[in-house]
Amino acid sequence: MEEQKFIEALREGINEAYARLLDEYQQKVFSTCISFVPNKEDAEDIAQEVFVEVFNSISKFKGNSKLSTWIYRICVNKSLEFIRKKNTRKRFGFRQSLMGNAIPIDKSTYFTEFNHPGIQLENKEKNEILFVAINRLPEAQRIVYTLNKIEDLSHQEISEITKKSVSSIESLIFRAKKNLQKLLHDHYKKDRL
Repeated sequence: MEEQKFIEALREGINEAYARLLDEYQQKVFSTCISFVPNKEDAEDIAQEVFVEVFNSISKFKGNSKLSTWIYRICVNKSLEFIRKKNTRKRFGFRQSLMGNAIPIDKSTYFTEFNHPGIQLENKEKNEILFVAINRLPEAQRIVYTLNKIEDLSHQEISEITKKSVSSIESLIFRAKKNLQKLLHDHYKKDRL
């Protein structure tokens, strides 16, 4: 019942409820965003968009799932939306370069220094290799793998967020692990040549 009162306070626009929402979810939302988009500034922007969406849509929240599940769903969707837009811009830039109207591309690395609570790797280079490999996974695998292995959510929680069955989540995680093993093996094999 406590959560229901909290949701009602959010719907009524009570400032204390919004302050509590930020206190409870700010780090979780940022952590999820940076798991999908490993650039601190972009992850912060996406996290801000998530909270704007929560504030604007709380009246539409039906309560069929926990509030946290709904927020994670928004977070994943906003992160994937950002990735899709970024990929569209890359394709546009590639077409521009073919036509001779190339827009200068920033050659600096996209990955920034960050201390993600779910990842404790030795250095930035290993972070980049891992996230590049994760981002090469098919979208469904990338989502469930990130939520499970980086955000440490259970299969049941991921099932609620993605609206897929638990067995489907297990299968996607298994395939993601296999694909990651191959991608990382290929990367290190190529590195040794």
